Amino acid sequence: MEGILDRIVEHKRREVKERQDLYPVKLLERSPYFSAPAVSLRKYLRRQDKVGVIAEIKRKSPSAGVLKEDLSVEQISIGYMQAGASALSVVTDHQFFGGSNDDLTTARRFNFCPVLRKDFIISDYQLIEARSIGADAVLLIASILSPASQASLARLARDLGMEVLLEVHSEEELKSAASECADLIGVNNRNLDTLRLDTNSSAEIGTLIPPGIARVAESGLHDAAQIVALKRAGFDGFLIGESFLRSSKPAAACERLIREVRRQLAHRDADGGES
Repeated sequence: MEGILDRIVEHKRREVKERQDLYPVKLLERSPYFSAPAVSLRKYLRRQDKVGVIAEIKRKSPSAGVLKEDLSVEQISIGYMQAGASALSVVTDHQFFGGSNDDLTTARRFNFCPVLRKDFIISDYQLIEARSIGADAVLLIASILSPASQASLARLARDLGMEVLLEVHSEEELKSAASECADLIGVNNRNLDTLRLDTNSSAEIGTLIPPGIARVAESGLHDAAQIVALKRAGFDGFLIGESFLRSSKPAAACERLIREVRRQLAHRDADGGES
């Protein structure tokens, strides 16, 4: 799987050019979602009545293979919300993840929570497209963008009313990232080029994130103890997809996890924070 990220980005460049020809910006700007108010992902992750789970919707991935090819975005997204998720992440890349822009629009149509567009964003066009399909926030991946590109794309995203989740997976990426332009910083426990997973990355890198920026842990999260520990380390959000989607009932798996996180947090508080 070495070099998978390079292949994804190269395909994305061709895809964006094709989509620009098919769906010009003036057409995207006519979408009813384009000028609609966005919902703040950062605020939802910090709500006291939630635990910060960002429940992800995707059909497959290069690392996990097929997860749920025939999933109903309507049913799963509503189920996640009823389970207590703080937000939804919808992977819109088709070639490598089986997603689509329609998936995100469906999630937006049936839910009131923030919806994050998770894709490999490399151009202004994709941000305009994201707003037109109903995204409230977008993912920018530090490893595929220069600091100057991160800053430029983040400014445009904000001009369009969206928040920016800037993703890093190493201390070096965080140090060189345009973190001052991000509303949230995500620490991906998976190296996107090698696909290797290190669930200690979030805690180690999280301490270096500038104060005031919301912190999101991504990849490899599957049990309540991990989330409670990361909350204690100052994390606000927890992006979880595969552990839910491998279940026959993803929404029920989400509900069980959130219930257990709440139980452990309540137990810790009852013990004065020492448990």
